[in-house]
Amino acid sequence: MLVETLAFALIGLIVGAAALVSLPAYFPGGRALTAGTALVAALLGGVIMHFTLDGAFPGVSIAVSAIVSGLLTSVLARPDLAAGRLPVHRHQLHRSDGGRHPHRAGGAHRRHRHA
Repeated sequence: MLVETLAFALIGLIVGAAALVSLPAYFPGGRALTAGTALVAALLGGVIMHFTLDGAFPGVSIAVSAIVSGLLTSVLARPDLAAGRLPVHRHQLHRSDGGRHPHRAGGAHRRHRHA
């Protein structure tokens, strides 16, 4: 179990470092937060999987450790705040029709009947 735990920790550090090196602008929260999240996620995912499988398949535990670490680290990613991108509200219209509703011809407003 000690060797597997060291492998889980190494996987977490590798995933955290890879995230910070490949997409540094996507992680504005800080290097320690990203690396710590990857490390803890890998340890928890690997240890839980080790006990779930009763230690029978260490390769599966290591693979699940890497997947859990990658998934939980990706939760921290903020591509909307990356350099060169303007923050835009996701429901804002991206057309140049003056903000008119796409289903209303000519921008005419319909009144809804109240029941």
